[in-house]
Amino acid sequence: LSGRVAVHHPKDAASGKIFWRHSDDADELLITSPLGQGIARINRERDDYRLVTGDNQLYRASDAESLTEQALGWRLPLAGLPDWVRGRASPGRGAETVRNASGVLELRQDGWRIVYEELREGRPFRLRLSRDDLEIRLIVDRWTD
Repeated sequence: LSGRVAVHHPKDAASGKIFWRHSDDADELLITSPLGQGIARINRERDDYRLVTGDNQLYRASDAESLTEQALGWRLPLAGLPDWVRGRASPGRGAETVRNASGVLELRQDGWRIVYEELREGRPFRLRLSRDDLEIRLIVDRWTD
């Protein structure tokens, strides 16, 4: 998918563009500034996560959440994100799906609250993910299969 992302937490706020390729064995995720300058490139090959910042600093970890917290100061929920961006819960990890008072679909899993603000043809195009004092807004501009 390609789209736009905004991250808000007490220490900082940032926005930019996101380009993400996902398969069962690998992920490649690029986050750029609104002007296209690289902020971070995250690569996953099975259980090996690497993040390279815009100033070429390399970080490694066994999970994306601790990796992004270490390098960027906030936790990207990459473990659940492949399912959540498709509008479904990750299997086998306990989830709650509800419709809020406005009729908007919400998913709660792994301590995250995912609100689907816009769906088109069964696909999410606007999502808001929140946990504790962190909020990530994702707008999908284009899906590719």
